[in-house]
Amino acid sequence: MLSHIAVILAVLPAPGGFLDSDLLKSLGLPVMLVVAFYLMLFRPQQRRAKEHATRIGAIKRGDTVVMSNGMIGKVVRVEDAEVGVEIAQNVTVKVVKSMIAEVRARGEPAAANDAKA
Repeated sequence: MLSHIAVILAVLPAPGGFLDSDLLKSLGLPVMLVVAFYLMLFRPQQRRAKEHATRIGAIKRGDTVVMSNGMIGKVVRVEDAEVGVEIAQNVTVKVVKSMIAEVRARGEPAAANDAKA
């Protein structure tokens, strides 16, 4: 009978249970990495996506937009899912709102890349 008790006691975890310091150390690094990835990658990306959706939703006639293919145009008509963009004088194209990369304020100039002498 004593041998059975000794076997049972040998199988049971040591005092302190499963929350021993070795277990906390081995789980600590992966938990910290998951938290760091969330804070440095996922949260900023979600914030940028939310800001972009807000800007797209606030497009109005006369705004200058940059499309995902790099073309710049002026908004002449706004519909639910599409926008009419004038890319040249008397040339208007329909663009899906989700394909607009950037919304500039009305008449906001683009930054010049040429060096002034």
